[in-house]
Amino acid sequence: MARWRSGSEARLAEAALDLFIDQGYEQTTVSEIAGRAGLTERTFYRYFADKREVLFGGRDGLERELVHVIAGLPASIAPLDAIAVALDHVATHYFADRGPVALKRQAVIEANPDLQERELLKMASLAAAIGRTLHDRGVSEPAASLAAEAGVAVFRIAFSQWVALGNERTLSDLIRSTLADLRTVTGGT
Repeated sequence: MARWRSGSEARLAEAALDLFIDQGYEQTTVSEIAGRAGLTERTFYRYFADKREVLFGGRDGLERELVHVIAGLPASIAPLDAIAVALDHVATHYFADRGPVALKRQAVIEANPDLQERELLKMASLAAAIGRTLHDRGVSEPAASLAAEAGVAVFRIAFSQWVALGNERTLSDLIRSTLADLRTVTGGT
């Protein structure tokens, strides 16, 4: 088996998702993932600390992207509007070609309570990072945290609709729709 073949990380992630879907997350071993990808276990551990990180490692990139967009917006933009701009950005850029992978990933997470808990922790971390970024832009507490939590809720709900079987709407459209629903239920405009 080759040690440093191009695309190793992507092949490992694809192999892991396929195995998680085929035989279940708990039943899948790192050895099986590496074998399916045509790589060694050692190569797997170069890219991932454990098999959970195949599912959650990319969330750090999502957080960086959201924080970067929000931080770069003028301070005059209302907190929830800044989050809306950032969510639309990640929907059209970060997730542009990740629909099939996101669908598989979500199916694996929904089938495993421990992974659901990890997903909630990642979402809490995302909300905290957005809240800090809003605070750095001059938004006081608790408004920064409240806007961040609301933004993550919008993302989570829109994302779950996007990866639902049979959905034909874009993530961007679902985010806008969910944000409009939030504004309706809170009496906002």
